[in-house]
Amino acid sequence: MQEYPIGTPGQPWSDEEKAQWKEKQSIQRSYREEVLEKIPDSLDGFSIVQYGALPYDEEKYPLYALVSEPMSQTKPTILVTGGVHGYETSGVQGALRFINNDVMRYTSRFNFVIVPCISPWGYETINRWNPMAMDPNRSFYKDSPAPESALVMQFLDSLDVSFLMHIDLHETTDTDNSEFRPALAARDGITNTNWNIPDGFYTVANTQAPQMDFQKAVIESVRKVTHIAPSDDEGRLIGEPVQSEGVICYDKKKLHLCGGMTDATFVTTTEVYPDSQQATPEQCNQAQVAAITGALDYLMAANL
Repeated sequence: MQEYPIGTPGQPWSDEEKAQWKEKQSIQRSYREEVLEKIPDSLDGFSIVQYGALPYDEEKYPLYALVSEPMSQTKPTILVTGGVHGYETSGVQGALRFINNDVMRYTSRFNFVIVPCISPWGYETINRWNPMAMDPNRSFYKDSPAPESALVMQFLDSLDVSFLMHIDLHETTDTDNSEFRPALAARDGITNTNWNIPDGFYTVANTQAPQMDFQKAVIESVRKVTHIAPSDDEGRLIGEPVQSEGVICYDKKKLHLCGGMTDATFVTTTEVYPDSQQATPEQCNQAQVAAITGALDYLMAANL
């Protein structure tokens, strides 16, 4: 296997090598044009809140959320997050599409907090990490050094609400094996072991409370839009045992994942596969929306 071009094999990166990595990154698309301009200027029943800005460039990277206004004490509250890994395009675009096309169908039953793009620098540079070579999706813990993670956690704490559901929108891509896992191994001075890239949609449930009927409802909703990832020959997806068709589990709090930052009863992380020969970028965006609406429809049917 080809060695990663930065660092010495077996030795974790120093600050100098992290700086070398940052120098190799470049702007490839516009956060303002592709994200900020799609956030509505106003939306009935919502406030559009700037909850912070990334310190790398506060003017360029303001952070926004849509919050139900007023927040009803008689309705459960739903959290939708996208773009924790900025390069995972459909998570961001799916959240925006849900805001613009679908959320109003559910406001009579739920409060919402929707954060469409947690990592805008990552979105522009098509990156999993932030400029400090940190993965925001392993950084959701107290006093987090990752601004992306710290700022959204502070914002949610300031709302002082409990969440019934949190859906975190992600993708699994071929670059996980060609770039991001080799970079991770080089950064940490460990041996790289690639995983199988599942061809299709799957979800990641929370190990402590997987809520399998809920996960299955998400899978069935997405199945109407795109295909569900089959397990590999060992009955696994990305190395994890399949619990039900298209469903695996992670200990989200232990791993400091975005999906573990609340105590929501129902939690899922979506994973679409935009590099599939069987799916288009449009289908991937639609799959993210179908995951959200399928989850909400399940909660409504259960009178939760």
